[in-house]
Amino acid sequence: MPAPAFTALPFVVYPVSDMVRARAFFAHVLGLHETATWEDKWVEYDIGQGTLALSSMMQGCSPGALGAAAALETPDFDAALAHLKAHGVRFLLEPIDSGICHFARFTDPEGNHLILHRAHAPQRPDTPRS
Repeated sequence: MPAPAFTALPFVVYPVSDMVRARAFFAHVLGLHETATWEDKWVEYDIGQGTLALSSMMQGCSPGALGAAAALETPDFDAALAHLKAHGVRFLLEPIDSGICHFARFTDPEGNHLILHRAHAPQRPDTPRS
């Protein structure tokens, strides 16, 4: 039997224990807009081609304990970093330039991990990276 074919990653979901606090963080600190909600137990934020979801009904899961992280792409890494720090966001990994991208890992109020990310512009193969 062949392996199934997967064509998309429709969403990443994080468990939350305090939906009011989580929604306030994602709306007011990250500036995301809710695109779907279900009985205040499931909230979605469409970001580019993907969706980040929050759920208060994931039995057996604890906020901040799954080990996964959603990466949020930003065109202005430094401004986004300054904004998050001004809001007291806790960083677990300070900014790093990998040569391919800039990234820093932080947590939401529930302890779920997020990654602030900015990919470097694609370079032609014969052009050195700056």
